[in-house]
Amino acid sequence: MDTSFLSRAPFNLDARATAWVEATYRALSLRDKVGQLFNFLSRGTDPDEIERLERLRPGGITRYFGPDGDGERARIAVAQKSATVPLLVSADLEGSRMSLPFGTQVPNPLALAAIDDLEVTAEITRIIAEEAASIGVNWSFAPVLDINRAFRSSIVATRSFGADVETIRRHALVHIDILQRHGIAATAKHWPGEGYDDRDQHLVTTINPLPMAEWDATFGKLYRAAIEAGVLSVMSAHIALPAFVRSRKSDPGVEAFRPASISSLLNIELLRRELGFNGLIVSDASEMAGLTSWCRMRSAKSQIIAGGCDMILFSRAPEEDIAEVHSAVENGNLPAERFEEAVLRVLALKAAIGLHDRAPLPAGGAMARASDKAIADAALRRAPTLVKDTLGLLPIDPQRHRRVLVISGGIINPLHGAPQDFSLPDMLRAEGFEVTVCAEQPAIDPGSFDLVLYLLGEETLLTRGRVFLDWARLGGDFVGAMRRYWHDIPTAIISFGYPYYLYDAPRVPVYINAYCTIDDMQAAVVDLLMGRASWNRNSPVDPYCGLEDARF
Repeated sequence: MDTSFLSRAPFNLDARATAWVEATYRALSLRDKVGQLFNFLSRGTDPDEIERLERLRPGGITRYFGPDGDGERARIAVAQKSATVPLLVSADLEGSRMSLPFGTQVPNPLALAAIDDLEVTAEITRIIAEEAASIGVNWSFAPVLDINRAFRSSIVATRSFGADVETIRRHALVHIDILQRHGIAATAKHWPGEGYDDRDQHLVTTINPLPMAEWDATFGKLYRAAIEAGVLSVMSAHIALPAFVRSRKSDPGVEAFRPASISSLLNIELLRRELGFNGLIVSDASEMAGLTSWCRMRSAKSQIIAGGCDMILFSRAPEEDIAEVHSAVENGNLPAERFEEAVLRVLALKAAIGLHDRAPLPAGGAMARASDKAIADAALRRAPTLVKDTLGLLPIDPQRHRRVLVISGGIINPLHGAPQDFSLPDMLRAEGFEVTVCAEQPAIDPGSFDLVLYLLGEETLLTRGRVFLDWARLGGDFVGAMRRYWHDIPTAIISFGYPYYLYDAPRVPVYINAYCTIDDMQAAVVDLLMGRASWNRNSPVDPYCGLEDARF
């Protein structure tokens, strides 16, 4: 058993931690070693879940949190107490709605890039880390190193730090540093880099089309920086990098488009050997169609490990999937050396964040403290970007713009729940405006309203394929879809998420990107609309989508 890599970065294990990894590995049965390679999805309050975890003994869980913070903390504590080997407890701690529902409302990465203040990113990351650690989360699937280049992408959208490589690098390194200083392993994702393909890995294997020289200057630069900073894990995604495969094989055919999640060339040759990454590689969710459109769901599990990942994210049929990997080890389809290394790296990550010490959670928590809310609120007010105001409309006030027509399809849930109403109309009413809310564009007398606001609430969406301004849905019918008010009534579009709606409405006279759908961001926008703070004019992406006319 070769454990020499345990003392090297990013694990940096001392003799005692190394001894724990080695002793734990030797004490595990083959079945339990296989279990360590799985990270199961955990959600809801199923009373049988703890029994299943005790029986299946996975290496970790990814928790989708409900609104009860104390209940979530207690549930994780029970799961850890019942685990033979401490669990990795992971979450997508990306801010806004991709964060703890009972915690402080904080900006998402694109909003932080718009602010572009590393001290703000550090403070927001500290809040995220302290609140997550207080309930037992020890692994974050962040930061996102993807690049906003394909503006139609619904999967990158607000999860990235924007379109500029240097901006992404600076903010991602702060995020990694603060998370790991708080005992939470950070994860650089989505390897080998998303953002140039406007499709969604949940639906199809996406392609990173860059030639290697350009990849090296963009994604290569970002991943090298994360590795040098000591990031503990990388998420290998269902993204192909044909240029690298073709640099290693003269005529790879369809193999050039193999997803990284099951590609030894991308995980072992490029990430480990060329870039020097020595931490844990976790697959992206193993039942996304970016992988299952390439191979059968069941056989994908052992292929993930054979292809260089150390941990399998999610399983819809855990007993069968564990049995499949177990069989692959026994029959040699999963090489013994690769299997051993993967299990050791899972245990090494646990030791690197101190799980071998089995320290109990401290009493109480750090959730939604007033001081942190004040910090987050101040940050949120710095994020919204006034992209254009060709009317000189802003600020608004109840004397000049008393009668407001709000048109909105609501806030769209990334996991396909029912749309949620915006709070902003009630906030405007509290300021003295008369607000009429419509889900569709009505035929109106221009004299009936003083202001029209379109409120669009779509952050990153999963399995939606595209985000766009759906005039047909807002119009309600064929004629309504073609209705525009702005020649007769001052009109503004405010996007609380996806920053590229000018592609579908280039002639709208006032356009604002606010990046996050959370209530506190809506309150920040109301303050800005009323002139109580100054607008940000920094766009972390090209909001005009390359269209010259959209600037006017």
